[in-house]
Amino acid sequence: MKRVLHLKSSLLGKDSYSIKLGDAIVEKIKEKYPDVNIEELNLVEIEIPHLTPSVLQSFFIPADKLTEEQRKSIRLSNQLVSQVLAADIIVIGAPLINFTIHSSLKAWIDHITRRGITFGYDENGLPFGMITGKKVYVAMSSGGIYSEGPGKANDFVAPYLKAFLGFLGMTDLTVFRAEGLHVPSVKEFALQKAIEGIKID
Repeated sequence: MKRVLHLKSSLLGKDSYSIKLGDAIVEKIKEKYPDVNIEELNLVEIEIPHLTPSVLQSFFIPADKLTEEQRKSIRLSNQLVSQVLAADIIVIGAPLINFTIHSSLKAWIDHITRRGITFGYDENGLPFGMITGKKVYVAMSSGGIYSEGPGKANDFVAPYLKAFLGFLGMTDLTVFRAEGLHVPSVKEFALQKAIEGIKID
């Protein structure tokens, strides 16, 4: 059975194009793998907190040395890491907001970035990712066109996710874009075009 983790990070709820595109990706996955378990996580609704100094400090304390308060402080992080490690396929809804990802998705990334658990350093001091063997699909939406042309230099969603998730070991990543959603000549067909372009490896 394939395990799918579907992350949503849009503020627009049912009207969100990234959520609609992400849902379409999940449906395509289900078509290819009928025996599939879907775990959905709306990062906006659960309000993942930003890292605090005390939580960050607790990340580096050996498990058997943690106080009860410290254990509680990293419980959410441990849960989020467990979800990622258990998944075979990860679908990430990532609308472009002010040229980058929403803070809820950034908070999720911060909580799953754990030295010795999701990444490490080799004997030469070079980093290596420990979240391997995953397929990642990104459902990206944007009002303008950022895959090419003058807007491309302002896309800090796809390059960032590819770079940082790759740092954690998730190098097999594909981005599907619903773009031009505010462009008069494009917006009517943007979502459908994106959905029609979905291909599941």
